[in-house]
Amino acid sequence: FVVFASLLAFAAAFPGGYGDYYGSEHQLEGGHQYGQVARISLGDGHGHHEYHEDEHVDYYAPPKYAFKYGVNDFHTGDVKSQHETRDGDVVKGQYSLVEPDGSVRTVDYTADKHSGFNAVVHKTAPVSHHQGGHY
Repeated sequence: FVVFASLLAFAAAFPGGYGDYYGSEHQLEGGHQYGQVARISLGDGHGHHEYHEDEHVDYYAPPKYAFKYGVNDFHTGDVKSQHETRDGDVVKGQYSLVEPDGSVRTVDYTADKHSGFNAVVHKTAPVSHHQGGHY
C-alpha cells in the first residue's frame, strides 16, 4: 500500500501533463492539449477514502494526420509510393507500385464508419519499346 500511495503522490506532483511522451511525436497539426488532473485523497488510514474531481477531463482528440513516401530504387526495381490522410474517422489515400512486368498498379482507397473500406484498382500496361525492323 505504501508503494502504491507513493506512486500516486508522485503522479499527482505533475499536473501539467505527460510532456512530449504522449501524442506530440505523431501530431502534425495543432499543439499540445492537456486536461486538468483530478486530485485523489488517500484517506486517513482508517478505510475512509475520498475522491474529488475538479472538472470533467476529456482526453479524446479527433485523429488527424497526413503522410506520404516514395521509393525509386532502379537498381533493385523497387518503385512505389503512398500518400494518406485522416480527418476524424475518414481515411483517404493512394498507393502505387511498379509490377515485375513493368505495369503500374495504383490503388485509390477510402474508409469510414458508414461505408467501410473501399478500394479502386487501376493497372496500366507495361511500356513497350517498339524496335523497328532493319531494312
